[in-house]
Amino acid sequence: MRVTNNIAAVWIACAAFAAPTFAAEPDGPESGAAAPAAAAREVAPFKYQTGDVVLPNKVATLHLGDKYHYLDVAETNRLLKEWGNPPDEETQGTILPAEVDPMAEGGWAVFLTYIDDGHVDDADAAKIDYDDMFKEMKESAEDSNSARKDAGYAPLHLIKWAEPPRYDVATKKLYWAKEIDFEGSDVHTLNYDVRVLGREGVLSMEAVASIDQLEMIRGEMRPLLEAAEFNAGHRYAEFNKSTDRMAEYGLAALIATGVAAKVGLFGKLLALLIAAKKVIIVGVLALGGFIARLFGKKKDTAA
Repeated sequence: MRVTNNIAAVWIACAAFAAPTFAAEPDGPESGAAAPAAAAREVAPFKYQTGDVVLPNKVATLHLGDKYHYLDVAETNRLLKEWGNPPDEETQGTILPAEVDPMAEGGWAVFLTYIDDGHVDDADAAKIDYDDMFKEMKESAEDSNSARKDAGYAPLHLIKWAEPPRYDVATKKLYWAKEIDFEGSDVHTLNYDVRVLGREGVLSMEAVASIDQLEMIRGEMRPLLEAAEFNAGHRYAEFNKSTDRMAEYGLAALIATGVAAKVGLFGKLLALLIAAKKVIIVGVLALGGFIARLFGKKKDTAA
């Protein structure tokens, strides 16, 4: 089985991480070379937490019980190092199913970040045409391939929604998954995303895996929709329009980029991606027109 290499799980401005590899580094930045079957690589035991875990920024709590394990920021960065990634200054930790060994072949994890760009208005939820959105995302991905090649990266092709976007209005939770083909890889990549909307920010939960793990990942991510909860004072319903910040984007842009999209955010994302040394920056630039169209439509609607 091939394990996801570098940031194969994300085609645009998402700070995703490489899954563990068990072979020498492949040729090229994202060639996705196969890794041989291997047993778990021996490392010092990770310090797991279970039960109710308050995130470092104190805005949300994870109700994990004994089915899931949590790695704090220090342990998350140790895992990233073991996986061949640089540390992540933005992380809020990592969740792993209790039975998953992150150092075994096929090991995977759910990385947590918090996007504090303001209150995301979900008024456009029922109006989003996800098929139309996918077509534009796919075109943007294809348009970036020439520049990706010139930069030494493997061309990528957005195949389909592995799981179409769904938004639960009652719980303010959004999830979707994309299937991505990186040329030179014989296994497609899965990027499974969950977003939990809060008073002035969004909790991001992102799983990195291969597409043949979809059913398993789906089964693991659904319970996590219930496990993540904003704390009192940070809940979506507590938004105060007279004092709180509004995000400059809605659900459509949140899905389209996998993180969030606004003009002012691109600088922040580019800095993060450059620091990670594992990104497809040309993909961010290629998305500029797509995001502009999203904002243009939103502004036209509001006019």
